[in-house]
Amino acid sequence: MIKLVSGDSHGLSDVEQFIADLQQLSGRIADARFEAGQEIVVARAPGRLDVMGGVADYSGSLVLQWPTREAVLAAVQTSTSTEIRIVSEGRREAFVMSLAELVSDDDTPVHYEVAQRRFEAKPDESWAAYVAGCFLVLMRERAVHFTSGATIYLRSDVPEGKGVSSSAALEVATMTALAAAFRLTLLPGEVARLCQVVENRVVGAACGIMDQMAVACGESNRLMALVCQPAHIVDSIPLPEDVRVWGIDSGERHAVSGSPYTNARIGAFMGYRIIAEREGLRVSTGRAGTVRVEDPKWNGYLCNMLPPDFETKHQAFLPETMDGASFLRQYGGLTDDVVRIDSGEVYPVRAPTSHAIYENLRVHLFAAELRSPSDARSVQTLGTLMRQSHHSYGQCGLGSERTDLIVQLVDEAAAPGELAGGRITGGGSGGTVAVVGHPDAEGRLEEVVARFSEATGHTPHVFRGGSPGAGQLGVIRLAVQE
Repeated sequence: MIKLVSGDSHGLSDVEQFIADLQQLSGRIADARFEAGQEIVVARAPGRLDVMGGVADYSGSLVLQWPTREAVLAAVQTSTSTEIRIVSEGRREAFVMSLAELVSDDDTPVHYEVAQRRFEAKPDESWAAYVAGCFLVLMRERAVHFTSGATIYLRSDVPEGKGVSSSAALEVATMTALAAAFRLTLLPGEVARLCQVVENRVVGAACGIMDQMAVACGESNRLMALVCQPAHIVDSIPLPEDVRVWGIDSGERHAVSGSPYTNARIGAFMGYRIIAEREGLRVSTGRAGTVRVEDPKWNGYLCNMLPPDFETKHQAFLPETMDGASFLRQYGGLTDDVVRIDSGEVYPVRAPTSHAIYENLRVHLFAAELRSPSDARSVQTLGTLMRQSHHSYGQCGLGSERTDLIVQLVDEAAAPGELAGGRITGGGSGGTVAVVGHPDAEGRLEEVVARFSEATGHTPHVFRGGSPGAGQLGVIRLAVQE
């Protein structure tokens, strides 16, 4: 028997169904082995639709993020043992590890690289790094000493590999419930920062922080306006009554751990390093493969450079591409300590550097258009900015055939008072296309979906509507009784 102790479902049907299923404590739920007498903490984190900003986040851009209706739910119960037991609905077997695996011989937390290699060595268990990694990050970043393990039960309707931050939703739901279960006080922004460390250091994916911030700090039916320097929420923009956003899944799997995304990120930081050299900024050596730049002009963020300055002073001098060995020999390293340059790899430089600077401008223009009075607002302008962003992704090597097709079909269906435009989202190279238009454009949107399905044989998931971020919802505490 489970009794509600505190918290509120806020009328979210997925939360209410999750709690109802936990009530049964039978069948597949019993695999979680929840214990009577021990409290269960439930947290929920949505996915996010990247409306504008995307891969410019790691260069300090303004980004606009929409928390999706789809979400991950996590139930955490502290254990009387030192075992971490993770049950994910839809997976045949539970993942089990001991807390001792996260501790070195000298009783200190293992280094992130050790944990990353442990999960990479067993591909069928790699998914658990997003969850078990939360323990290690709390140990290393917050000096938490765990004397007991936990049972974690997960359910998700955020599609994986669609570019809507299924991984960030998983991390944030877990971290939020885990912290509450162990009576740790973490504000939503801190949850986001710690979850980025999980993804960067334990999983090994070079993501920026916008995904975790949107999932942890987003508000229902509002666009979170975040300046990624490193993570400053500047506004929460309600979507005007005459504007709607949707997401259309292309069916092409996306991953921020993939080489196109990583190469584009490295290329943008190469561009910044070259520009710093041209500007005569003072550079010192950091850790292996990294440098530190004293930068009073742009504070270390490429997106703080104004497009006219970039065009007149630097754009023509940046190479289209550059191999890793030549760059390291000439410039010593990057200011980014999340990625590592491969001396044998050739990286795009000019395109991802340009993308960061111009995308920041596009996002500011998009946000200004949303805030403008209804009689002056142009949904078509929003669509134009999206198309420009989509083209820029392609220039960076982050496009894909199916996302291009969706954007093309949206353009062909676009009309005043209906659909206005679309763009690839997140890390690119597949995933989901964000679409903007008028609320009464559902019929046109369905035409696009039907034509895409006919052309590809894939019936896409359509993301509609929003929901609160993990911080806005809070946690629900349940008492497990005999």
